[in-house]
Amino acid sequence: MSEKLLVIGESRDGVLRNVTFEAIAAAKKINNDAEIVGVLCGSDELESLAQEMIYYGADRVVTVKDEKLASYTSDGYGQAVLSIIKDEEPYGIVMGHTAIGKDLTPKIASKLESGLVSDAVDITHDGDEVVFTRPIYSGKAFEKKVVTEGIVFVTIRPNNIQALERDESRTGEVQDKAVDITDLRTVIKEVLRKATDGVDLSEAKVVVAGGRGVKSADGFKPLYELAEVLGGAVGASRGACDADYCDYSLQIGQTGKVVTPDLYIAVGISGAIQHLAGMSNSKVIVAINKDPEANIFNVADYGIVGDLFEIVPLLTEEIKKLKA
Repeated sequence: MSEKLLVIGESRDGVLRNVTFEAIAAAKKINNDAEIVGVLCGSDELESLAQEMIYYGADRVVTVKDEKLASYTSDGYGQAVLSIIKDEEPYGIVMGHTAIGKDLTPKIASKLESGLVSDAVDITHDGDEVVFTRPIYSGKAFEKKVVTEGIVFVTIRPNNIQALERDESRTGEVQDKAVDITDLRTVIKEVLRKATDGVDLSEAKVVVAGGRGVKSADGFKPLYELAEVLGGAVGASRGACDADYCDYSLQIGQTGKVVTPDLYIAVGISGAIQHLAGMSNSKVIVAINKDPEANIFNVADYGIVGDLFEIVPLLTEEIKKLKA
């Protein structure tokens, strides 16, 4: 068996997403003695991003540069990654469980006739077996999976596996590979982003989320102020999105994004089961709601009963004082 693991990196706006570094750490947890080979695709110079992967624990990085890879398509990236897999013959592949990861990895697994363990939140060992833990039933239970044969192929949920410390003394080779990207069925002409600027919601360590209780789009302004002082991101329940208080790119829940921040502040959110599916595994949950019977308090570590329009500004001011 080849002692080699591939980590498929992912960048946004020329910067590697943090889940890439977490995927490297996940590969180390699978087999600390294996060679960790990073994979990067794009149209621009990728050497600096490759070097970052090495600083975070990759032993070597293979890059594929082509104008057709300027924007992500499953066809283009699939051809590039499959070519690298053919050359490297790894026994394992790791990637973040992101929008791109959820689209790309099933395609690759299908081509390889391989299984795929998706959305893993922990990796442990039971003797010689590697055990992957993943949530099921909207986070109400967990299952443990073991790959008994074939390629170990896994996607990991952001913010669950701690990245290794960045170490600029780490060295490794960066290899540029030529891949003939052909017969693309999809061509990206333009990318229009609705996502807000600032911290990526799916990777944020702190999330301040608003529900119908914020009452309007203006009601989200105090949440943005609180998120800013905490260095976090703003999210929303589906109810708030349906009411046009904010864009659907902020939606957290069963039909939205799944987040696992260190701190989740639910503001004016009742706690429907569909919303809890997207945030109940957060490390610390704080709920602010005027209804003491709101379901959100059943999962909250700390609860504040009161008017959010009074409490949130007070919290913001107190945090500013602490940081002063």
